[in-house]
Amino acid sequence: MSYHSIQLAQDSGIATITLNRPEKRNAISFPLLKELFAAFDEIEKSTAHVVLLTGAGKSFCSGMDLDELKSFVGKTYEENVKDSTCMAKLFRRLYDFPKPTIAAVNGAAMAGGTGLATMCDFTLAVPEAAFGYTEVRIGFVPALVSSILVWQVGHKVARDLLLSGRRFDAKEAFRLGLVNEVVEAEQLMPRARELAAQLLGNSPSSMRATKRLINSFINSELNEQFAQAIQDNARIRSSADFREGITAFLEKRPPQWSGK
Repeated sequence: MSYHSIQLAQDSGIATITLNRPEKRNAISFPLLKELFAAFDEIEKSTAHVVLLTGAGKSFCSGMDLDELKSFVGKTYEENVKDSTCMAKLFRRLYDFPKPTIAAVNGAAMAGGTGLATMCDFTLAVPEAAFGYTEVRIGFVPALVSSILVWQVGHKVARDLLLSGRRFDAKEAFRLGLVNEVVEAEQLMPRARELAAQLLGNSPSSMRATKRLINSFINSELNEQFAQAIQDNARIRSSADFREGITAFLEKRPPQWSGK
């Protein structure tokens, strides 16, 4: 497959996916989603045993593309269910990927970008990286990302991050356990490749079996939570607050919430 929204390179057992929309801060679009699915399929069938995920330019991933967000407002409930299901499948594909995954977070990773970064097996981040589950600030619901976050950090911390919608830095992400290492920018990719090389010294079949075992502990709960999250996403997209949040964001003004 020919890639445009991402770059895929394979070398010495390591596959590197680079989100390649720097002019859009590597925002998630449906064409990008399609290419990520294709890349994961290609890597799974390849001789690569470790995956690196990073972003081109100064951002890792700014979340959903603004044009995609605008399109949600005019869609039917059924259409929004379909779109949300696509995003859910990507998160599960990444979380359940049979080969170890390393996120090299080179800049801001917001909303769905935070989800992509923290659903990898290992997350390295530069000190300047910024994270945030900012969905509530635009009248949206962080439904899909919350499913994994609660398991990672517990209910109390998840409530803080999800209900406040606040941004937090790499240092705090490390303290919360969402980031494994904070690495200076010039050392980010060398350190990511060093970690990948360490993993290449392990048995590929043992790592696959270990990931499968770890994920099996919560698979049934995640299946239920993702199914619920898809419905919650679709419902909120037809709400007055979602329409107001998107409009206010586009108009660069404070939203006037109605609570509906």
